[in-house]
Amino acid sequence: MLTIQGQQTASQDFCDRLARRKFLQIGALGTLGLSLPGLLKAEHSTGQTGKSVILVWMHGGPSQLDMYDMKPLAPAEYRGAFSPVASTLPGLDVCELLPEHARVMDKCTIVRSFSHNNGDHWAAAHWMLTGRLGATGADRPPRHPSMGAVAAHLLGPTQNGSLSNVNMNDGGFGYHGGAWLGVNYNPFRYGEFSYGNEAGRLPTGDHKSFSLVDGLSEQRMMNRIGLQQQLDQLKRRIDSNRTFDALDAVDQQALDIVLSGRVRKAFNVDEEDSTLRERYGSGWGEQALLARRLIEAGVRFVSLNTGYFDDHSNIENALRDKLPRHDKAVGVLIQDLADRGMLDETLVVVAGEFGHTPRINGNAGRDHWPQAQSLLFAGGGFRHGQVVGSTNSKAEYPTSRQIGVEDFCATVFHSLGLQISDQITDLAGRPTNLVPGGQVIRELL
Repeated sequence: MLTIQGQQTASQDFCDRLARRKFLQIGALGTLGLSLPGLLKAEHSTGQTGKSVILVWMHGGPSQLDMYDMKPLAPAEYRGAFSPVASTLPGLDVCELLPEHARVMDKCTIVRSFSHNNGDHWAAAHWMLTGRLGATGADRPPRHPSMGAVAAHLLGPTQNGSLSNVNMNDGGFGYHGGAWLGVNYNPFRYGEFSYGNEAGRLPTGDHKSFSLVDGLSEQRMMNRIGLQQQLDQLKRRIDSNRTFDALDAVDQQALDIVLSGRVRKAFNVDEEDSTLRERYGSGWGEQALLARRLIEAGVRFVSLNTGYFDDHSNIENALRDKLPRHDKAVGVLIQDLADRGMLDETLVVVAGEFGHTPRINGNAGRDHWPQAQSLLFAGGGFRHGQVVGSTNSKAEYPTSRQIGVEDFCATVFHSLGLQISDQITDLAGRPTNLVPGGQVIRELL
């Protein structure tokens, strides 16, 4: 059955004000598993640079005192339950629950002086992931496209026949999507996240999304695509706006992905050496391994959520469970990328929407604290093996080299070869800078 045009609604406008139409593709294109191109996350592109990003997002906000900015001389109600251990970067101690981190700190930069003023989960996450305020806890839909979506829009994948933007576990309150850039720039989403049905959640998929259905050969698919192209040409004579041009690009990328098999192959982590798989471990570790494989397969931007870190009570037990798993997802990933010669071309960045209170509360937890957070950067062509900035004796606020949200976004974009002055077109047809301000963290250059 063939349906060319589906129902449209006011909420389905492209940024150029053309109505977004739902297309049910003929034969093969309707049975590629993903609803490719309907769920495809980036337009066909050869890509402008080979640089990639893996964002490890600590949804809920990590505690700076329990990870990278430990204060062992502070009173017990500040320093917490964990002891610091030495790392490969002289002078930088990390939490005892992070042994894999400790082995790779010489390849990393820790920014201890990251700070902003917004303690609302949704507002802060939106700000961090898009470079702009807009959403709040009381008004949650996304207002601006994420960094991953912008990279997909401007750069596309690093290899033809691949995705541009992948998100695992739907972390960040739904703000990894394309917003007004359009659904084409939403990430392909893999895995699940249990923090409720937040705004912006997207369908999930896996390796089966990139396979042909039973009984459909590549030849039959090509025959059906030929039919679709003939019908498209006929329709184009009637409908001369840009809708079909955009769909042509997405259709072609969908076809490239399925026929190349590169992305589907990346999902098969069983191909990896068993010793390496054991080092990564299951869960978040295995997803970090998948992130590396996706980068190898040409994905530009991968975001991995490693859990909900908003521990307002019983933080010691919560972190004893979560931090060792997060440790493998980050530390083993960084070493693996370095061993494969991929780290210089791949930025690994670890962040959440804010830090947590230096003083432990009456429920043995820590509360929201945007005044201080520690960030981790590795790879991406930057200079590493350093600590940037400092906080006071209780990790309450920066005492040197304060870094803000826009600086963070400018740095991530810079690793991709983009500048904050580069522009995309907003809903009103106006050119908009990628980030309103900020500077690349100069110590990384």
